[in-house]
Amino acid sequence: MSRHRNVKTIHIEEDENATIGEDGKPILNLVVVGHVDAGKSTLMGHLLYILGNVEQKTMHKYKQESQRLGKSSFAYAWVLDESSEERERGITMDIAQTRFETEHFSFILLDAPGHRDFIPNMIMGASQAEVALLVVNATRGEFESGFDLGGQTREHTLLIRSLGITQLLIAVNKMDTVEWSQERFNEIKDRVGKFLKQVGFGTKCLFVPCSGLTGENLNATPDSSCPLTRWYNGPTLIQALDSMERISRSAKNPLRFTVSNVFKAQRGSNFYVDGKVVIGTVSVGNKLIVIPSGQTGVVKSILIGDDEERTQAKTGEQCSILLSGVNMNSIIAGDILCPVNSPIAAVSRFQAKIVTFNPNMPLVKGMEVCAHFFYPIRQHCYYTFVFLKGRRSRCLAKNSSGVVEITTEKPMCFETSQMSKELSRVTLRFKGCTIAAGIVTELK
Repeated sequence: MSRHRNVKTIHIEEDENATIGEDGKPILNLVVVGHVDAGKSTLMGHLLYILGNVEQKTMHKYKQESQRLGKSSFAYAWVLDESSEERERGITMDIAQTRFETEHFSFILLDAPGHRDFIPNMIMGASQAEVALLVVNATRGEFESGFDLGGQTREHTLLIRSLGITQLLIAVNKMDTVEWSQERFNEIKDRVGKFLKQVGFGTKCLFVPCSGLTGENLNATPDSSCPLTRWYNGPTLIQALDSMERISRSAKNPLRFTVSNVFKAQRGSNFYVDGKVVIGTVSVGNKLIVIPSGQTGVVKSILIGDDEERTQAKTGEQCSILLSGVNMNSIIAGDILCPVNSPIAAVSRFQAKIVTFNPNMPLVKGMEVCAHFFYPIRQHCYYTFVFLKGRRSRCLAKNSSGVVEITTEKPMCFETSQMSKELSRVTLRFKGCTIAAGIVTELK
């Protein structure tokens, strides 16, 4: 996960039910998704610049360097796409994380890759978020390429819904390429809106026309010279983000900290564990157990953002933990940190209630699929048997539901849906396509 040094750090605390900033603003974890070349990184990079989260001299440097390489339109994307390979290829490959504020919220931004080769990384970002921004490309032919069969717009939408995200905002980007056509905007809104309703997002999703490259309708209403003002009187992108609902969280249950990255400290032999406090709280001095390895260690320090040291992090916060007493090579992305006296279960067989989407072939008993869980790794698994509507069945056809038992190659960490919605999500993929999703209902 990329760690950005040129973006402001927002100092945050939390009350009993929600992560709250020192200025009283609740924290929302936002993932940005969409088909490759929808303009996600450019859109969010430009927004961060407009909000003052990127220094002017840094932005000037990006513009000069991108122009020198003949990629001047990529300058804002470089705010988030930091690696040389990402900049050379012009696509996001890893999850970029930073922060920004609106009038009512402090957002933790997770910019996810759009290319199908990096779907596991996209799932990693989405699994840490509570709300989502779907970016679609209004350019003629490009929207159709991303939305129709083979594109990632539909799959990303299915994935974020299967991971429990219910609040979704849609940015109809690159509207400048279609001369801010109301007809084109309404066409996209109608097609995407119907699909969102089918997959369970309802009818309240906001659609915002904008241009990440030119900056129109990001943080300010365009002036009268922009054709958008002739027919659109809705919110800007920032206003729409600011209208999202606050997330209520409880810190009363035992700690569950999902590991997303492990990296060495700048000095000494210490190392930090990046991740998210999904449930509970973690404090300096806590003795924790790493599941599934079983190693134990003590929390020596906690960092929020890039440089803010804290004594405690609570539900919903993403942080870095300095953990002593644990071998760095024995902890990996996907592990869970828990209290020693209340560890999460690690099992290789579980029962799940799933819904199939539109696979090319039905799910059959004994079929090998790739399972993605709430953390950033994937496992191959096998159906051992399938139940459909309370009776034994040999298969699950498209757009149907059933209870399945799944066996994984090695033990995985879960909670049942009764214990935690966040830690019970499972998504099934086959030959590069998402075919089903559901929740873990029983551990075997």
